[in-house]
Amino acid sequence: MQINNLKPAEGSKKARRRVGRGIGSGLGKTAGRGHKGQKSRAGGFHKVGFEGGQMPLQRRLPKRGFKSQQLKYNGEITLAELEALGVDEVDLLVLKAAGLVRQIVKHVKVVKSGEITRKVTLKGIGATAGAKVAIEAVGGVFA
Repeated sequence: MQINNLKPAEGSKKARRRVGRGIGSGLGKTAGRGHKGQKSRAGGFHKVGFEGGQMPLQRRLPKRGFKSQQLKYNGEITLAELEALGVDEVDLLVLKAAGLVRQIVKHVKVVKSGEITRKVTLKGIGATAGAKVAIEAVGGVFA
């Protein structure tokens, strides 16, 4: 084998389309651009979403909704997860260490999903009304 004998595998290289090279090529005359108009001309194109001067769809539709960027700092934990944690005093650091909430979280709330049978002390953690009743029913405390 020598360098001058090397060539790519059969079928791995495909010739690029040569447009505007005569009638016999099938892509002569207008070269696949059709007749007239902005898209047929050199350098002529429009921005994405342009509808020829008609009011674009994204401007015809009403603005709706809002998603607060503060949501990423909020976390939640269920009663079942609190039960499985097996710690008597629960605060934000304990939850982060156990991997129940993300490291970026600043505010945690307990939601009423599952059941709790152990007495726990929650420090700096909120709870929904139902979860608060369930926690206090088993002797839990919010500090």
